[in-house]
Amino acid sequence: MYLKELVRYIHLNPLRAQQVQDLKALKKYQWCGHGALMGKFDAGFQDTAYVLGLFGHSTRQARRAYESFVSEGVKQGRRAELVGGGLLRSVGGWSALKGFRDIGVRIKGDERLLGSSDFVERVLKRADEQLEEKYRLQGRVISLQVLIEQVAHYYKIEPENLKSASKERRIAEARRALCYMAVRKLGYRCSDVSRATGISAVTVSKAVSLGSRLSEIGKIQKQILNI
Repeated sequence: MYLKELVRYIHLNPLRAQQVQDLKALKKYQWCGHGALMGKFDAGFQDTAYVLGLFGHSTRQARRAYESFVSEGVKQGRRAELVGGGLLRSVGGWSALKGFRDIGVRIKGDERLLGSSDFVERVLKRADEQLEEKYRLQGRVISLQVLIEQVAHYYKIEPENLKSASKERRIAEARRALCYMAVRKLGYRCSDVSRATGISAVTVSKAVSLGSRLSEIGKIQKQILNI
């Protein structure tokens, strides 16, 4: 998964830049998210539960797998495909890009993205649409409790069922829909949903991913969030 590779690469930046001597020191380095993922300090800006959810079901298992994954990346060094400016490289650098502009060809680029002009255009357009939707939804201030009640009503279950450990199919699906909409659409953190439901933050993160694959998620969002 590209996200896992990117997380590893970014968190190893202080080691490559010789700001820290080794992985042990990296855990204590507060200007990098690695220590937060390893539980050494808290970083309010970082959704550690979501990232750890990519590596395992429990926090302990996820941290062990994440630490091993990061350790394997040390010997890889600097990786060109994970550095900004990929579009410039793909067209042959600044001189080639200037040549395109001289003949009237405009190439869409963004230093944060890797890929062709068309790909960059699509990604930025989609990002703009998602950002607009996110701010519109957040502006409606839908509380987690209200969302829980609405999801429960949609699935014809009791709100308390969403806070249980039940693996009954309908309840599990409802829980996934709830987590997906809360995190991806309304901008709540996994830790916020965890506190509201009593589900572990790592489990919430997994539910978010599974919720995005629900066949009815579009219909559910339209009825509950009006999107």
